[in-house]
Amino acid sequence: MRAPQRILVVATLRIGDVLLTTPLIRSLRRAWPQASIAALVFAGTEGILQNNPDIDDIITVSRRQTFFESLHLLWRLWRSYDLSISTMTNDRATLYARIGGKHAVGAIDAGAKHQWKRRLLSQYSETEIVNTHTVLNYLRLADLLGIPRCQEVVVGWQAANVASVHAAIPFDLEAQPYVVLHAYPMYVYKAWRQEAWIELAGWLQRQGMRIVLTGGNDEAEKASVKALQQLMPAGTVNVAGKLGFSEVAYLLSKARAFVGPDTVVTHLAAAVGTPTVALFGPSNPVKWGPWPNAYCKNEDPYRMVGTQRVHNVVLLQGSGDCVPCMEEGCDRHINSLSRCLQELPATRVVVALKELGVMAERE
Repeated sequence: MRAPQRILVVATLRIGDVLLTTPLIRSLRRAWPQASIAALVFAGTEGILQNNPDIDDIITVSRRQTFFESLHLLWRLWRSYDLSISTMTNDRATLYARIGGKHAVGAIDAGAKHQWKRRLLSQYSETEIVNTHTVLNYLRLADLLGIPRCQEVVVGWQAANVASVHAAIPFDLEAQPYVVLHAYPMYVYKAWRQEAWIELAGWLQRQGMRIVLTGGNDEAEKASVKALQQLMPAGTVNVAGKLGFSEVAYLLSKARAFVGPDTVVTHLAAAVGTPTVALFGPSNPVKWGPWPNAYCKNEDPYRMVGTQRVHNVVLLQGSGDCVPCMEEGCDRHINSLSRCLQELPATRVVVALKELGVMAERE
């Protein structure tokens, strides 16, 4: 196809999925450096793409649109792009790509019931939903376009973001070694137990580390992080709800290490090169493991079972014959606990941090 001048990337799903589209977007930018690239995302997820140097415009759409909002978006998109790409397989994303692009490329699910999407799209790639990493699934779309793959997860920040971080942290980031902990994922079934976080923080303090707690802007999450802070060593800093994703990415880039569950901040830590311990229980590590910094292979970074290290990431998997069950906790709903994570001892995280060469134990 001709070199497109205007490109639309549709990534209307959860925030972690949006972040993992950035290797595809970088592939597009390198293939067509003069093109204008826009990303269409759900409102509330756009922060993960702010300051991304490969993106010229971010379009947000509400998850539940009114009739008039839908009409306005259709009018704005209608054949406005030479190339549109849907990274999501859902109906809505496919329609956005078809409406917006003169040439529409998209991911689709396998099966006869999705045949209609094949007719809408100029080119399509069937998504492998279990045994292929999400980044590699998205990069199959680059293959369709005949452009080289770039496997880099991209995040960015500017001077104002750096200043915001320094204002929020009451110590010198360059002089004081610190470790960032992200204790509360969006869903309970991905969570580690509070007592283990406290035990880990105590060990880190004895190694001369300051503790920084991150968290989202949800009121319940902020309250949980604040309560945990009170049980942590003196001097623990809580920035939950105070920093945007660009600020968090910069904070992580200066950290000695990061520990967190299956959540977007863990992906950020891995992307910026921070030594990262990712706590995985029921989640599929092949599909959702944090993409390691400088990992440029066209093969999955992780296998399905077992603790494993790839570049700057140790993916620490809970134990049990059922792991990973790929279910929403032991009681099969998002607010249920996962035994494999609840029984994961803090000593295993300590071993992982030592393996990453973060610190030599003082005791």
